[in-house]
Amino acid sequence: MPAMQEIGKMLLILGLVIVALGLVLIFAGKAPFLGRLPGDIRIERENFSCSFPIVTCIIVSLVLTLILNLVMRLFNRKGRRGPH
Repeated sequence: MPAMQEIGKMLLILGLVIVALGLVLIFAGKAPFLGRLPGDIRIERENFSCSFPIVTCIIVSLVLTLILNLVMRLFNRKGRRGPH
């Protein structure tokens, strides 16, 4: 029976990830600052444009790291029942 519980947990996590990804895709166009932060490089010439959103990538990486660390800590604490 514990194997079924683990599969259930993984399915719930996968569902939450899909919902979160869907919300990000819906609201990404409504965040005008993404890709236009100070430090993001944008080159525009005639017939050519190139964008390097360095600062945006760093901020997104930091936010995702914090969220994933919090989620992992929550799941690790639930499985522990005391010091071994």
